[in-house]
Amino acid sequence: MNIDKSVFAYKLYEMEEQYGKLQCRIRICEQGDRRRIHSELEKAEDEYKENTLLLEKKARACRSPAVTRLTQAQLDYRQKIGDVMKKQVIKDLHSDDSTPEQDEREADMLYAEFAMDFATLAMQQALISALTALDRQGEAEDTGVPEEQNKEETGCKK
Repeated sequence: MNIDKSVFAYKLYEMEEQYGKLQCRIRICEQGDRRRIHSELEKAEDEYKENTLLLEKKARACRSPAVTRLTQAQLDYRQKIGDVMKKQVIKDLHSDDSTPEQDEREADMLYAEFAMDFATLAMQQALISALTALDRQGEAEDTGVPEEQNKEETGCKK
């Protein structure tokens, strides 16, 4: 299967675009002034909110219970992480030797590291999922299963 014609081509493009933004923004902001960092943060937060709204819309508009469930799991994860950061992590990090501001900064750094580790794991999971799907597609092609039987319609609007 040619990757340019595969269902993953657009997803790879999206991932490359997001990774490029991540790299560029972090490198610029590590050397930039606080005003620039704050501006980039606002842009990233706006993009995140927009993406969340799109996920919510997808969950409502999709006819496939499988896609709805997977989308809802992503939304639930985002909500849970936000709650943990706001309610628990800062408290867990507090010591008698630190101020609340120091606790917040440490929590922010810890979460940033966690988020990057999670992104790395997500990339590994994406690779395994894509290879599994491609392997099963190839297996179906080898056994002569018609493509219509091999694909399941999701019923989702893009």
